[in-house]
Parts: sequence; C-alpha cells; structure tokens
Amino acid sequence: MEREKAAGEIKRLRNEIDRHNYLYYVEARPVISDFEFDKLLERLVELESRFPDLITPDSPSLRVGGEVTKEFSSVRHREPMLSLANTYSQGEVVDFYKRLGKLLKDEGVEEREMVAELKFDGVAVSLIYRDGLLVRGATRGDGIRGDDITVNLRTIGTIPLRLDSGLIAGLQGEAREIEVRGEVFIRKDDFERLNEGRLEEDRFANSRNATAGTLKLQDSAEVAHRSLTFVAYFLKGIADENTSHLDRLLMLEKLGFYTGGHYRICPDLEAVERFIGEWSEKRWKLPYETDGVVLKLNAVRLWERIGSTSKSPRWAIAYKYPAQQAETELLGVVFQVGRLGTITPVAELQPVRLAGSTVSRSTLHNFDEIDRLGVQLHDRVVIEKSGEVIPKIIRVLPEHRTLFSERIQVPSICPSCGTPLVKPAGEVSWYCPNEEGCPAQIKGRILHFASRNAMDIRSLGSALVDQLVGSGLVRDPGDLYSLDLQQIAQLDRMGEKSAQNLLGALDESRKRSYERMLYALGIRHVGQATARELARAYPLFDDLQQADEASLALVPDIGPVVAQSIVEYFSRQYWRETIRKLIDAGLSFRAAEPEKPVNRNFEGITVMFTGELERYGRNQASELVLKRGGKVAGSASRKTTLVVAGKGAGTKLEKARKLGIKEIGEEEFETML
Repeated sequence: MEREKAAGEIKRLRNEIDRHNYLYYVEARPVISDFEFDKLLERLVELESRFPDLITPDSPSLRVGGEVTKEFSSVRHREPMLSLANTYSQGEVVDFYKRLGKLLKDEGVEEREMVAELKFDGVAVSLIYRDGLLVRGATRGDGIRGDDITVNLRTIGTIPLRLDSGLIAGLQGEAREIEVRGEVFIRKDDFERLNEGRLEEDRFANSRNATAGTLKLQDSAEVAHRSLTFVAYFLKGIADENTSHLDRLLMLEKLGFYTGGHYRICPDLEAVERFIGEWSEKRWKLPYETDGVVLKLNAVRLWERIGSTSKSPRWAIAYKYPAQQAETELLGVVFQVGRLGTITPVAELQPVRLAGSTVSRSTLHNFDEIDRLGVQLHDRVVIEKSGEVIPKIIRVLPEHRTLFSERIQVPSICPSCGTPLVKPAGEVSWYCPNEEGCPAQIKGRILHFASRNAMDIRSLGSALVDQLVGSGLVRDPGDLYSLDLQQIAQLDRMGEKSAQNLLGALDESRKRSYERMLYALGIRHVGQATARELARAYPLFDDLQQADEASLALVPDIGPVVAQSIVEYFSRQYWRETIRKLIDAGLSFRAAEPEKPVNRNFEGITVMFTGELERYGRNQASELVLKRGGKVAGSASRKTTLVVAGKGAGTKLEKARKLGIKEIGEEEFETML
C-alpha cells in the first residue's frame, strides 16, 4: 500500500475507533461487537507499524499500551489538588450547610445552591490538554506534587486523547490549556475478572487498592489489560471562570468525557438530604462502587473567596455512607484446605442481600476466631461488608439462640484427602500433614507458583488447575513445563488457541527472577521479603540448598523457625524432584548481578509499610527502599527501624507503636528517598 493511501485509511480507522470508544465508554450503547472493534484496532496497529511516521500522539493504538516506565517523574500541580473533608454523619452535613451559609453571608451573598454528585471510590488524577491534545496526566500525590503517569492514563478508554477542536477553541483561555480533574476507578465486573483465579493472598482487597496499584504499574500493556475507567468531575482553565460547576459538568460531557451522569442541582438542604437518601439504596444497582455523595457549591466564582483550610476546601464536603450490615443465620461450616495444609473454616449463611449483592458465605479465619465470636451453628449473626471482597461476621445475637444451636467441631480428618489432622504446638491452626498426596494442597501450591507476585503465569487459572491435577497431568509445579499442546488442548473448554496461550505464558515465566522463583516454591514462612533476603545471601541456589539452620539464621529477618522450615523443605525427596524438573525447564536458579544503588539513604534501615500509600504501590515502595541500600520487613519486630504508615493502617501500626518503632508518613518517606 502506498503511503498516501495508508494515511487516508489510518485517518478513517482512527475516526471510526474513536466513535466506537465514545459509544461504548461514555454513552454505554455499543453498536459493534468486541471482536469487530478488535479487528479495527488490529488493522490500525498493522498500518502504523508499516508507516511509523504516521503515528500521532492521539492515535487510539496507544490505548493498547506496551511502553515500560522504570520510574514515574514527579510533577507540580498548577493549583493544589485538595482532598475533601469526609463525614459519616448527616448531622455534620447540616452543620456544613449552615457554616457555608454564614461564610456566604459574610461575603454579602445569599446563594447556596449545591451540586450533589456520587462519590467514586477511586484515585484522583489531573489531565492537562494543550490545544485539545492530552499532554500530561498526573496523580494527586500530596496535593502539591504528583507522579506523571501519562503513559498509563492513555490506555483508559474514557480519557479522550484529543478534544474536538471546534468545541475547545471557544473554551480554553490565553494559556491554550485546560485541566480536567477526575477519578480513575475499576468497574465491579472488571474487578471480579481481575481477581478471578488469583490465590486469596494475591487478591485485591477492594477496587480502590486495585486501581491505585494498577496506575503505578511499569508496563502500560498490563494497565490496558485491567480496563480502568476515568470519570471527570471538574473543568479548569476555561476562558469564562465564572461558569457554574453544573455548566462545567455539561461541558465535559460535550467534550466526550464520562461524568457518571448522576448529579443534581440542590437548591436547599432538603434537596441535599433527598439525594443522599435516594442513593443510599439505588447505588447498589450501579456497575461501579460508590461510597458516598459529594456536595459542591455551584457558584465556582465564589470558591476562591470562601477559601480552604490547609487540607480541604470550605465550599465542598463528602458524605460517606456507613458500613452496611445485615442479620442472617449460620447454616453450617465447611472446611477449606490451603496450599500449606492449613484448615480454614468458612461459614455458610442463609442468603441475604447486603451492599447490593447476595451473601451466602463468609470466612471464619480459624478456630480461635470462632471461640472469640462465640458463634455456634444456627446462630443469628450480624455480617458486615465495608469495601471488602469477602463479608465478615462481626457479632453473634445470643438472644436469638435456640435449642437447635450447637458448637462448631474441629474436623478430625482432612476434607480433601481424609488424612488425620494435626495441630502444631503454639499455633492456632490445624493442618493436613499429607503434603504430597492431598489434592487441595497440590492445587493450592500450583496456583501460588503461578500467581502474580511469583511466576505470573497469566493463563493458568483455578478451573484449569483443577483439570490438570484431576487428570493426573500435573502433580507439582515442575510438571507444568512438561505439558504439550495436545495434552492441554484435549481438556474441557480449552482447544488449540487456549493451549498455545498457556504454553506461551509458561515460556514467558522462565524469564522471572531468582528471588521470585524462591517465593514461588512456596516454602513455609518464606514470603516475598524473605525470598529477597535469601537471594541476596545465597546468590547460587546450590549453596542455599546445602545451608544448615545455623547459617540460615544469620540471614537478616530469618530466625530459627524460618531456618528450620527451609532446611526441612530441602530435605524432602518430593521437593528435590520438583526442583530438578524446574532446573531442567530452564528457570533462574542464580541471582542476577546486583543493581548499583541509587543512593545510600536507607542503609542500615529496615522499613515496614502498612496502610494504603497514595503515590506508590507496596511493591514499588519496597523497591525504592532496596535501591537505596535499605531492607523491607513484612511485619514489625525489634529489628524494624522505621514504619511508613498510610491510610487505614491498623494492627501492624499498633504493634509497631508498642515496640517504639519510629513512625513516618508518605511525605517524609519521599523526603528520605
């Protein structure tokens, strides 16, 4: 194809793809199938690869990602991105409304018209458009500075890469730039798909954590794969700064942004209270999580006059709905077997509607938790679901206990293989000791081996592992690398294409690092941080295999219990045979050359992270410490020298405080970096 003809075809494809993106993401009325859309995109990518000089910054092909970013640069916001003051009390909403009225009266204004919007539970970002072209996207960060994550934001379908030139010409001011602020979140169905097939310890606790972690991924192709959504809630930098907030929302919609659509003018307090009450139940039917209502003064021209505190604007407030609870009956308890043989009791409940879904199960964690709650079979219980994936029983209603209630008995044999259970001294859990023959343990170990933070074998989900183990094709992780196309293709719901995908994912996993392989082996008590220390201390795997307990106990953060667990692991013929298969498959069994440290700012410091950080994912923050000569601990101990506490820090922070460990916030952590 000639270049001129290709340019015309590329332009046509881009216009067509942009139109379908708008119909799908903004108007929610797709007119072609996903398959047909993918074909259009594939054709565009093909033509652009043949004529790379025709690629432009607003091409829809950029949405598929592929660019890898080692570190995100810090950028300064033109105006601070303040966080809103939160309240769980409608009484405090009334106080806010009265307080706002007094502030307005002091300014000689009686206008108190509010815009009520749903509060999206996501991550705030800022988008800068210059002459209609997206030139920068950044996280809120500390409100003054954020991370430049433009490469990841380009993959989000609800973020236009270029705005309509005709519309933007009459809007932007002399600077020829506008700023769009909003929230990135993940829809309920996309969140379920993201967690599907992951081990429980690898699942995201809630959609906000998933969004925050995704935006900090270094591979934009993986960001595109996770299907994030952007909702716009404010437009800045327009020529007429007196434009009301409602009119700005309408402008955003005309420019092609998704706003959610569920906002309303509230002329008085009664209208505000009606909006809050109306969405208390209606919100559960939405395809995304919303945890409250945001109220903003509609007259934007008054915002600056009313001003802000050091943290929050005085012209807005966020009302958050309280955690949802429901009463139900505990019908029975089933016992799940983990990859290490741990027996976990799971409550089977009388199905009940809670937080927009029907709940019929809840984890009971362990038998000590059962004793703490004092729960018995057929008890009436209160369950709660506050942003968590799995609901939890928070208390028993003993006044409803009947003669039919009975104690929950610890099982005597493994529900998976029938082996008598054991309870090691000093531990709260019961275990199945049949490590080699218990089907549940075998499946759990393989899923752990394939999990995101281990070997990251993306095509290997729970249903496929069930088939591989059930058919006898796989007995340990080493067997995965002996599978061939015909063996996989003959399994239910597979076929040649799916089999090729799995083989490709297995081949890709051979590139994973030595420390990830050590974590993937699933040695008891060896988490990611411990695997990292082992890789440092024993860069050659043969040396690690032959190490005794005394030598291992000298490794930082490895005490006698962990050392004993490692030695026992390598002493078993079953695991020695598994490791031989993995070595034959070409996995990495030696450490790479250590990277040169960025600086020595954390030398001699062992850091523990707890709670949710605004600017960094947990793994990313850990890497930043390691690259500066420090160490990272998973829990607080007397060897921990520093704890970095984010939002929602709980029991780990309490333990660190009891031990007298120095505590800092994210801003001070950044300064130390």
